[in-house]
Amino acid sequence: MTDGSPATNRRSIAPPAALGDPQRLRALADTGLDATPDEALDRFARLVGDLLDVPVALVSLVSADRQFFPGAVGLPEPWSQRRQTPLSHSFCQHVVDIEAPMVLPDARLYPRVRDNLAIDDLGVVAYAGMPLTDLSGRVLGSLCAIDNKPRAWTTAQLRTLADLAAACSSELRLRIALDGAQEAQRRAVQAHQRLELLAGVSETLAGTLDVATTLRRLAAAMVPLLADWCLLTLVSPTGQAREVVSVHRDPARTADIERFGQLLRTGLSAESVIRSVLRTGRPQLGSVASLADVTKGTTNPEMTVIADRLGIASYLSVPVRGVGGTVLGAITLVNGAQRQPFDDRDLLTAVDIGRRAGQAVGNSSMYGEQRHVAEVLQHSMLPRLPVVARLELTARYQPAADRVQVGGDWYDAFVQPDGDVIAAIGDVAGHDIEAAATMGQLRNLVRGNAFSRPDDVGALLRNLDDAIRGLRLATAATATLVRIRPPRAGVHAVTWANAGHPAALVIRVGGAVEALEATPEPLLGLLRPTTRTSRSTSLATGDTLLLYTDGLIERRDRSIDDGLAELAARLTGTDTLPLDELCDMLLDPVPHREDDTALLAVRAR
Repeated sequence: MTDGSPATNRRSIAPPAALGDPQRLRALADTGLDATPDEALDRFARLVGDLLDVPVALVSLVSADRQFFPGAVGLPEPWSQRRQTPLSHSFCQHVVDIEAPMVLPDARLYPRVRDNLAIDDLGVVAYAGMPLTDLSGRVLGSLCAIDNKPRAWTTAQLRTLADLAAACSSELRLRIALDGAQEAQRRAVQAHQRLELLAGVSETLAGTLDVATTLRRLAAAMVPLLADWCLLTLVSPTGQAREVVSVHRDPARTADIERFGQLLRTGLSAESVIRSVLRTGRPQLGSVASLADVTKGTTNPEMTVIADRLGIASYLSVPVRGVGGTVLGAITLVNGAQRQPFDDRDLLTAVDIGRRAGQAVGNSSMYGEQRHVAEVLQHSMLPRLPVVARLELTARYQPAADRVQVGGDWYDAFVQPDGDVIAAIGDVAGHDIEAAATMGQLRNLVRGNAFSRPDDVGALLRNLDDAIRGLRLATAATATLVRIRPPRAGVHAVTWANAGHPAALVIRVGGAVEALEATPEPLLGLLRPTTRTSRSTSLATGDTLLLYTDGLIERRDRSIDDGLAELAARLTGTDTLPLDELCDMLLDPVPHREDDTALLAVRAR
């Protein structure tokens, strides 16, 4: 075994240019991975080793000057300890270069790699590597299977490797998104904590990452503390007002101030003080002001009339600056004749407020974008429902409110070769990248375990338990598994098994609701073998089966039993409601859910 330095009799070959792509390297860094074991990625490597029966399997990520293995099984020493090699020992760099799978039955026969030191030092002879990509399709590395002797890779093996690589890529993408989202969240929270608007304005703004809420709270904190009335204006990149918040100290003037804010969106003239601040980024102070200033700065005569009722004797306007000094908007404060006019000290205070508010607004916007990315990634991991004769299937997934994390709620439905439909729903404990990765693995295990097998659903759940233990998936999860057979005489025979999951509900024709309850059985993933029981029911034409996760019924202020009873009451009489409307109705009433929620509804037609 050598120390990894190139042999003197082999020429030095420059690494592929693709390895140095800055955007690719940035995405690689955002995974947060390095040459240290990662439990989730080690699990992918073990799956490759077990399913393809190879001695070595790697999750290999390739930087500009090395490859490292956060997931690995079967590496010889010292590489098993080091978890990395120089590029002189890297086959996976070529997967990054060609952006496609690389399959070599005998690497010694291929000019591209036959001089690679991995052949002698790591015993790489047969190699199959599938690209691992980020959300933009940039190849970060390879999920590879390695044998120390020539091997004819089968189509089934390569398909399995490609499927595992797709799941592994999803995990890498989630890590990249979560890294950015968590960083944005940290910045937003820090910015809100630093906001020390006079007399506790910082505390007023803390606790929200929503831009509109931030503006409203900021306006309410400044009035009447700093001014009689204020206008907060945010602009789009083109300079158009995209959001205006207006507040007056006198509740009797609410209608006037809201109307003034509406007119301000399109009613500012070229000589407007606010437009000048937005254009130049320089604060403006009017220690003495009158309606003439309003008339000069607006194009709609109604604004002068309203300003007379609101009162104006002095004003100041300061920029709201984002990262890099970009002007995001303006804060305009106005005092009436009954209040002391603004001075330079007020202006300095307002400038500081504008700077701090800009950080909060900018980070809140970033948080919203990152949350959207996380939600898109979560939805990308959810399946497309099949189209089935005599059955209608509809599903929904709704993340918890005010959370940038992804969760472990999932659902699935697929058609068996004999025409049976398998429907499943489950919930993996946690709201982090590990839970999301385990969710994806568990859903794939359900498919692999159940497809083409006529076993009853209780036996399928037992097999799933065995697979979780055998693959050492450190998880606790609930699930319900259902088999729906093609109709006979207009009735679908249904069997179901439940592993610690909330009871499924059946909405019968006529509107009655039936809970598929039974003696509770343990969660999936327990160390000891568990009995799983299949139970039977049926779906006549017009009956609806509803599977859901506990986010639909669980609240801090009530028990799950109370939540289930309330859900059954809400569903009573909804048998004629279209499935899409039914699912929307179930999710609409709670805009700020404390937990993720998944729904899967199946109606017999």
